[in-house]
Amino acid sequence: MKNVVVLGSTGSIGENALRVARALPDRLRIVGLAVQRNTDRLLEQARELGVAHVAVSDPAAAERCASDLPEGVTLHAGAEGLVELATLADADIVLCSVVGLAGLPPVLAAVEQGTDVALATKEVLVGAGQRVMQTCERTGARLLPVDSEHSGLFQCLAGHTAEGAGVRRMILTASGGPFRNRPDVDFDHVTAPEALAHPTWSMGPKVTIDSATLMNKGLELIEAHWFFGVPFNCLDVIVHPQSIVHAMIEFEDGNSVAHMTCPDMRFAIQYALTWPDRCEGGLPPLDLARLDGLTFEAPDRKRFPCLDLAVAAGEAGGTATAVLNAANEVAVERFLAGEIRFSGIGRLVESTLSDHKRIDDPDLDAIMAADQWARRFAREETAC
Repeated sequence: MKNVVVLGSTGSIGENALRVARALPDRLRIVGLAVQRNTDRLLEQARELGVAHVAVSDPAAAERCASDLPEGVTLHAGAEGLVELATLADADIVLCSVVGLAGLPPVLAAVEQGTDVALATKEVLVGAGQRVMQTCERTGARLLPVDSEHSGLFQCLAGHTAEGAGVRRMILTASGGPFRNRPDVDFDHVTAPEALAHPTWSMGPKVTIDSATLMNKGLELIEAHWFFGVPFNCLDVIVHPQSIVHAMIEFEDGNSVAHMTCPDMRFAIQYALTWPDRCEGGLPPLDLARLDGLTFEAPDRKRFPCLDLAVAAGEAGGTATAVLNAANEVAVERFLAGEIRFSGIGRLVESTLSDHKRIDDPDLDAIMAADQWARRFAREETAC
């Protein structure tokens, strides 16, 4: 039995994590739940699961929630509340799926005390990968991937390090988003509903837009660099519209291994939470005979420049990746609000990176300062 804290329990990853826990009541016990503002759903979850600790990071929402708490439930409020929840004494693993760098302090707090973390929040490693991985190495905490692509790589390695396994290349697959097979689409006139119409996955709006720009794959390459300790020239992306193959590893002897499941986030979530065990959780097996086929193609890096912007930031290192992430978050917000065009997302990120004075070996304060600078710059930039 593992005691699990879920940060971001009302988002798609969080809700699916609770589905996994319900299917494995003898394996997983939810002991803490955290949200930003959705307190109605949070309290429903707490009552159903008998959770004794909840956290609400938005102070106003936390104040409203306080009067509705079920008996015996402790409320942890504000950003500090996420850290308090992540460091509960009886937590065996913390699943982090909160949006953005808000996930960094609780993840660092958890691994600092040696608690394992199942990580779905890309921004934690994108913004502070070196700091997080150094802390894990020092304390013995394990960082387990929840993204399907990184889970696939993790499973293909089968307990080995990339260096020890003789890895030549790690390949992440991408669905290609809603515009893959629309070569004549005018990105200056793409609407938010068009960009949000993902052909395969059901995700939150920010991640869905990142999929449409391929920024999500760029962020995932930076994650993979830190997760597996491989240089960027050993990482690659291939478009696979069926979303059945999630990752592949090419070894030095020419052999390749692929990881496949149905496109359901619960596979990666369950493996992260139950690792190193495999359990019957009622997930649908893959029936290859019913598939129409599996196809692969190279990404169009000219049409989707965000992929190379992310790689360049990752290779630059330092605060560049925190700036990349923050500028992209603001760009997506501005696109969804109708302030900039879809094509302006990449231009805004590039402009922010170009104006940034990178710090090569940042501490946590410098990372957070770079994040805030990038957000201010991206909100005020008008040339996109």
